Amino acid sequence: MRPTLQLNLPNTVKFHVTPEQFAAIAPHNRDLRLERTATGELIVNPPTGGETGKRNINISGQLYRWYEDNDYPGEVFDSSTGFTLPDGAILSPDASWVSSKRWETLTTEQRESFPPICPDFVVELRSKSDALKLTQAKMQEYLANGTRLGWLIDPKRQIVEIYRASAEPEVLSRPANLSGEDVLPGFVLKLDRIWT
Repeated sequence: MRPTLQLNLPNTVKFHVTPEQFAAIAPHNRDLRLERTATGELIVNPPTGGETGKRNINISGQLYRWYEDNDYPGEVFDSSTGFTLPDGAILSPDASWVSSKRWETLTTEQRESFPPICPDFVVELRSKSDALKLTQAKMQEYLANGTRLGWLIDPKRQIVEIYRASAEPEVLSRPANLSGEDVLPGFVLKLDRIWT
């Protein structure tokens, strides 16, 4: 077995990988949150800091409780799940949901890899190191690939941008909660712990 080497790269250097190369790299780098753009650029995200991790588990926990308490057909996913979008990007939202009707069209092999499906619902929680414009572009990419509802939660600016298909993003300043609307009926995300 070859020894592992650490390579630090400036932001100006870009690596491009095929989907097959990405699938080979990802299992060997589980401490990193890897993503791949539609053009093949490898995006390396370090583990989150404590405040972001605390906020993220709060969001995921509330989504999971809704999932457990309701009999609404679908599957919830955490931030470590990478989805292969129709445009070829492999992205990992901080929390997501896919309807059963769509999930059940996938084979067992597809479900066990980076599922070739865009979630119906996504949440991106902006961390201190996330560039706003890149995160907003990621939200637009989800929409372009089939997401029906998306939330970009930005604790730093204390705003939420709500993304819906065929509409401009709606911006809310420090809302107390968010509705899952007709995508996640009955789901209400309480944001009091996100803002503190």
